[in-house]
Parts: sequence; structure tokens; C-alpha cells
Amino acid sequence: MEAPNPYFMREAIRLSIEQMRAGSGGPFGAVVVKDGQIIARGFNQVTSTHDPTCHAEVDAIRKACAALGTFQLDGCDIYTSCEPCPMCLGAIYWARPRRVFYGNTKADAAAIGFDDQFIYEELDQPMEKRQLPMTQLLRDEALAGFRAWTELEGKTEY
Repeated sequence: MEAPNPYFMREAIRLSIEQMRAGSGGPFGAVVVKDGQIIARGFNQVTSTHDPTCHAEVDAIRKACAALGTFQLDGCDIYTSCEPCPMCLGAIYWARPRRVFYGNTKADAAAIGFDDQFIYEELDQPMEKRQLPMTQLLRDEALAGFRAWTELEGKTEY
């Protein structure tokens, strides 16, 4: 497997600064690379789009999947200017890239006000002790959708 390419990390870092200065959102950028080529660029657009999920990695994943016509990033690498937050990490695992390279750490992000430690701590708590109340409701009815999925012929597994 080839070594990480600093050029791609520098592009993620460049995006993070350029788009932050342009008012798009926080200082985060990401690129998705396949076969030595950038296939998608993403950057934080939380404040400009009023979308709390529009982080750089999620933006890049969405664009890369659209460009490739698939929902998985097989054989792709993600270069991101910062260690992914819990949401982005989940999206990355779902996208199944080959590797991830990051610049800043989550501690670096926390030092400038982007602290995700609360989420990490909440995930370690039993559901009943979390600060955001979560209550199960109508499970028997909701299971109908899962039963229908198991019976669906020709579905695309993921």
C-alpha cells in the first residue's frame, strides 16, 4: 500500500483555512482520494447552511459517493485537517474507506472551542443516565419495517 501523500493533506488544510475565511464555517477541510486523484473536496459549512451535520468529512463523503455512484468508498483514502468528531467517525465507518489521515487532534480542536468530549462521555453512559432523554416507543409497530426489509427481494445490502 502506498505511503500517505502530504499533498492531499495540504489540500485539506488549505480548504479548512480558505473556506473558514470565506465564512463557510469552522476551520475544517477534507478530501477523498482514489487511485492517486482527489475525487471530492469537503469543508465545514455548519454555520453557512444552518446544518449541524455539514462537517468537512461528511461533505466530502457525500460528494465522493455521488461522483463514484456508490454508497461505499472502497479503495479510497480520506485526508482531513482534524481528527474526526464522533459523527464524522461514524460516517467514515459507514462509508468504508481504506484509510484515514488527519492533521489536528481532537485536543487541538477542543483548545479552540470545538470540544466533543461531552459526546464521547455521553456515549459511555447507559441510556437512562444520558443528558438527552431517549425513550423507546412503539417497538412492536416499528419492527414491521425491519420484517419487511428481511423479506424484501432484490435489496441492496450494506
